[in-house]
Amino acid sequence: MDQSTIDEGKTIAIISYITLIGTLIAYLMNNDKKNEFAKFHIGQALRAWLAGIVVSIISTVLVTVTGVGILGYLTYTGLVLAILGLINAMNGKMEKIPLVGNIGG
Repeated sequence: MDQSTIDEGKTIAIISYITLIGTLIAYLMNNDKKNEFAKFHIGQALRAWLAGIVVSIISTVLVTVTGVGILGYLTYTGLVLAILGLINAMNGKMEKIPLVGNIGG
């Protein structure tokens, strides 16, 4: 991928990591442009936020059932993954985020 494609898609890629709504907005913004860099990061952001939602639900159930409050910190999983992806997008890298980056292709 050439540098001009990365530069053109960088703003959309960054927007995709700003909450799940930002991912939707970035998807709509990239719908016309079809930028591959932005498309990659939109997919990674979606994986990060969905993983965060799933892990939050599971951790809430675990805290309720076991009473181990420290498991509540797992609710920050989506945010941590999104920050890692955001750093990659800002640096112009197409690296998959840990744990969920390979899910779904």
